[in-house]
Amino acid sequence: MSTILVCSSPIHGHVSPLLTAAAHLVSSGHRVVMLTGSRFARRVTDAGAEFRPLDGIADFDDRDVPSYLPERERYRGLAQAQYDIQNIFVKTIPDQYRSVQRIVDELRPDAVLVDGAFGGVGPLLLRDGPRPPVLALGVTPLTQRSRDVAPAGTGIPPSSTLPGRVRNRVLDVVARRILFRRTQRVAEQIFAGLGIDHLELFVMDISSAFDRFMQLSPPEFEYPRSDLAPNTVFVGAMPLGAAAAPGGSGGAVGSAGAALPEWWGDLDGTRPVVHVTQGTIDNHDLERLIRPTLEGLAALDVLVVVSLGGRAPDALGPVPANARVASYLPYDRLLPLTSVFVTNGGYGGVQQALAAGVPLVVAGDTEDKPEVAARVAWSGVGVDLHTGTPTAAAVRGAVERVLDRDAGFGAAAGRMAAASARYDTLANIEREIAAAVETWPQWW
Repeated sequence: MSTILVCSSPIHGHVSPLLTAAAHLVSSGHRVVMLTGSRFARRVTDAGAEFRPLDGIADFDDRDVPSYLPERERYRGLAQAQYDIQNIFVKTIPDQYRSVQRIVDELRPDAVLVDGAFGGVGPLLLRDGPRPPVLALGVTPLTQRSRDVAPAGTGIPPSSTLPGRVRNRVLDVVARRILFRRTQRVAEQIFAGLGIDHLELFVMDISSAFDRFMQLSPPEFEYPRSDLAPNTVFVGAMPLGAAAAPGGSGGAVGSAGAALPEWWGDLDGTRPVVHVTQGTIDNHDLERLIRPTLEGLAALDVLVVVSLGGRAPDALGPVPANARVASYLPYDRLLPLTSVFVTNGGYGGVQQALAAGVPLVVAGDTEDKPEVAARVAWSGVGVDLHTGTPTAAAVRGAVERVLDRDAGFGAAAGRMAAASARYDTLANIEREIAAAVETWPQWW
């Protein structure tokens, strides 16, 4: 058996899939040490892995946004996106790297597994000298550069036509040299301080640098790339009910460990079930999506099921007669009963919904959510509302469209479920790690 170091940014949607993989590796007999934020210590040990905390500013609590993004409200749009990326993923790299290097020196792991945005392994990958193989899980939409795809963050559908490729190239140059130039310069300064003088990679796209990059999705949900990096493989979505502890993944708020609410018997099949959530992070202002959904669907003959990502049910206040509310819900039991999933676009939750064949309505405008929403629309499995704050009328119209069988959203989601069913995701991850360990020369 191998010793595997698992590293994750201390963000719920990144930790949960890495923790699920860690729990599987432990069950297979491997020694697993997981490096992430202190707030996840109990979940790590409950999964059977050994916990190690990140150093310094890398160890933040993602639930307390003002503590690690204190000036976020000063920015809007692209400026806010750059502020978030710099403070969450770039400026934390030195402390992440020191944490990783200390454990690598101590344990001499056979392999390192990280979430795809964990930049703290960048110096390990890019420096000369012996090291273990480093593999990554893609826990967000694939950001990899391609002549067939517009830059990540634009929300623009792919195109491999000649005009489309010209468009993609122009947008790529604009993104790198103008829009995110400041973020790239911050990254270059940080890497220079860690001994990497020439950072050739775009800091927002390091997927091609890993020894193996495993995208948590079937390929049918991702934009096709004729120039996909050879290190990249699709391993499927995390299975329902695989979460190691309550909370779900990728911004979802479901888990096999969540208790059934007293109203569960109302999900008896007499009415279509519409599930709505704002995930576990972007759920402080329930007026963004949950309240418009409740108001928009109040007069429809549906049962609206709300999960609040850990907040108490009474935080929502009065709700219509056709609504039911819980803090957490068991997605392995809820999603098979769900007709439409209304979400702000957490990647893991969307993947789980599609694995269950549930079509979506997505309203997200932060982090990677516009890219998730764009893929939902592109693949035909749901409706992209192109905003994070839709009106009640917009939500109602979108839900009615998805419930209309003739519109084809349910059939498309069913095809995506069939695509997901081809993959044994956890076995695929373990197999990729084993192959890397077997073929890697002894490095210490």
